[in-house]
Amino acid sequence: MKHTLIILLTLLVFGTLNAQSWRPPAKGDYVIYTYRDTVRTTTDRAQNGPQFVIYPDTPVREAEAKTLVEQLGLTSLADANSGSVEVLVPVNGKEYDKVKDLEAYEKFINDSRSVSNLKIIGLGRGATFVNSQIAPVANEVAAIFTYGGSLQGKPKQTVAVPAYVAQGNKSLANFYVQINEAKEVSRDSKHVVYENADEPLQRVVLALDKKTTAAEALAEAWETLLSKNYRYSNYRHTHYMGAKFGQYGPYELEPYTDLDAIGMKRIAHKEKLSGPDSPANKAAFWYEYMPEQCQSAKEHTVPLVVMLHGHQNDNRTQSETSGFVEVAAQEGIALVEIEWQGLGGENASDMGLGMGGIEQVIMNLLKRYPQIDPSRVYCQGLSAGAMHSAAIGIEKSYLFAAVAGHSGGIFDGPVYSFTPEGLFRNARQKRGKVEMPFFLTVGTDDDTIGFPNKEAGSNSPYYNALNLYACLNDMPEVTIDFPAEPVLGIRMENRETIVTNKHITLEKGELLKKDIPMIQFTAIMHYGHWNFRPMAERMWDFFRHFSRHVETGELEYHP
Repeated sequence: MKHTLIILLTLLVFGTLNAQSWRPPAKGDYVIYTYRDTVRTTTDRAQNGPQFVIYPDTPVREAEAKTLVEQLGLTSLADANSGSVEVLVPVNGKEYDKVKDLEAYEKFINDSRSVSNLKIIGLGRGATFVNSQIAPVANEVAAIFTYGGSLQGKPKQTVAVPAYVAQGNKSLANFYVQINEAKEVSRDSKHVVYENADEPLQRVVLALDKKTTAAEALAEAWETLLSKNYRYSNYRHTHYMGAKFGQYGPYELEPYTDLDAIGMKRIAHKEKLSGPDSPANKAAFWYEYMPEQCQSAKEHTVPLVVMLHGHQNDNRTQSETSGFVEVAAQEGIALVEIEWQGLGGENASDMGLGMGGIEQVIMNLLKRYPQIDPSRVYCQGLSAGAMHSAAIGIEKSYLFAAVAGHSGGIFDGPVYSFTPEGLFRNARQKRGKVEMPFFLTVGTDDDTIGFPNKEAGSNSPYYNALNLYACLNDMPEVTIDFPAEPVLGIRMENRETIVTNKHITLEKGELLKKDIPMIQFTAIMHYGHWNFRPMAERMWDFFRHFSRHVETGELEYHP
């Protein structure tokens, strides 16, 4: 119980914060101007707003820096995307010094604490400093825009970083092409585009117009490169806990979710679900995601995945950072992300919905969208949302064909609206009568809940969740055997080691019932407490094999 309380206090203090937990860096003499969008909610971005950092051609004063930011169009970009802008100048007030100004940049990164979408803009001599000093150590940088300037010397080390090179500077573009190990993929009268074959986000755009202004080039760079990705580090720690300069090596490159580009329609919906005489007659809020090809689909042909966000997250977080929106657009899946916590505000429910409220939202969707297949409804969540998905799969088993959790399990004490004792009693009562497939994934460096180890033995929220579903599915209790299975800690079948294109290793195992993989457990090696985007595709590959007969309630398996 003590363990549970410590974890809950951690969640309440830190939350499963998204990467927008940015805080302004401590102002040094080199940070001459800061602009920060103050809008808390945004139509376009759920999180990861861009952090623009400008190195101007010559030192500027605060008023001049403000004018520069406005002339470059960055004030409007920051407003539209919940971003920020900082203008940095040489620490000596005259010329960029490759040692002192790099030290100032390191301090800037350290003071920023949690960096996710840093866009470095270099102009003239500022571009020379960026190309020569920052680019080689751009572990935390999502992309670089360089206008004018050059590359001085040959860097001793390099880090792959997306880059937009203005004014047709081919020699400079070649430098970025080389460090990204990219090859030409397209060419027209305005641009040459290069991409890395294994990681297309390692992208370089060479703009051929030598007469374009900095503002024109930057607007074009936003459309072709700067708006396409963000970068964050969840390796060997949890990203929202912060990191120092270079502490964890190059951050992961991740794509922005562009709903229009993938043909996904997002609808914000707020509605009172209870009757007028109910004390719970308050509005619930959720986002609906309907792929283009599903909007006029035939009746009962579209699967639905219910998404439950983490503690205090914006309720687009799980849809738009898990990778599930892209999978849904490709596979023809409807999504709904429910603001289940009742935090209030513009993008929130007026009350905590609980599992009954979540059920009401699902029933509302089934009524309004006849194309949704009620036999193929699934649920998944992150952190606190994963706790809820594990619980609701037991409590509302008739609703779902399968459930999943990312970085969340069942604690050994009461949380939110359920208790482990109640869930296990429910599972025991249904044992032998109800079956529910369960998918669980977690990072081994999860420092919020903690990955199970031999010292903890069986006392793990993740093992609790696995045992809960083993009980419900009338399967043997999980066998803890760290000597035989030093990673997962339990004996599993169909063990597999997978290495992703991001060079992250997954350790996967399954628990079978009559040769059907009813439970899948995947450890993401050295990963922290957050979504791992490639897992969305693997999760759907697990879900799609199961449906639940609407009238009999029986689980059906489709090989």
